Amino acid sequence: MDALFLYFKNFNPLSKDAERAIAEISSIITIRKNKDLQPIGHTCKTIYFIKKGVARIYYFKDGIDITERFFFENNIIARVESLFTGKPSRKAIQILEDAEIIAINSTQLFKLYDTYPEIERLFRKIFETAYVETVNRIEGIQFHSAEERYNALLNEAPNVLMRVPLKYVASFLGITQVSLSRIRGHR
Repeated sequence: MDALFLYFKNFNPLSKDAERAIAEISSIITIRKNKDLQPIGHTCKTIYFIKKGVARIYYFKDGIDITERFFFENNIIARVESLFTGKPSRKAIQILEDAEIIAINSTQLFKLYDTYPEIERLFRKIFETAYVETVNRIEGIQFHSAEERYNALLNEAPNVLMRVPLKYVASFLGITQVSLSRIRGHR
C-alpha cells in the first residue's frame, strides 16, 4: 500500500487513520496480460491503482477497437462516468502487461467521506486532475496533428512503444498503423 499512499501525497496528504481506513477497503489483485479488468457493460464500483503493469481504456465504434487512454504504474484508473452514475459503462479496462493492482471499493470509499473529509478532498483533487487530462486529450484531437499527438505521447510516456502494441498506439492517436509507421519513419 506504500506506493498508493505515496501517490496520494501528490494530491493531499492523509492522516494515518485515513490511510488505515482506505487500506481496510482495499485489496491487492493480480491480473494477466490481455485480460479485461472491467468488461464493456460492467457498472464500475471499484477505483484501481496500478502498482505494476499497463492498462488501457477502450471501446468499439462501428466494430473498430478504439483506445481512449493508457495508464502506467502509479496511476488511478476507473470508469468514472459509470462510477458516478451507477450505469453500465460502454468502455472497458484491459490489462496490457501482467499487472499488480490495488482495488478500492468505491461504495465503501464514498462512505468514508463523512468521517474523513481529507479523503473526500483527496479524491476530489484526483478526479479534477483526471477531468483536466480528459479535456486536454479532447483538445489534442481537435487542435493537433497526428504527429504532434504522437510526440506528446512519447513525451508523456517515453517507453510506450516498448510496452504497448502499435495497433493500440495508432488507435489512441486516431490513425492507422500504416500512418503511424510513416510518422515513426520521419523521426
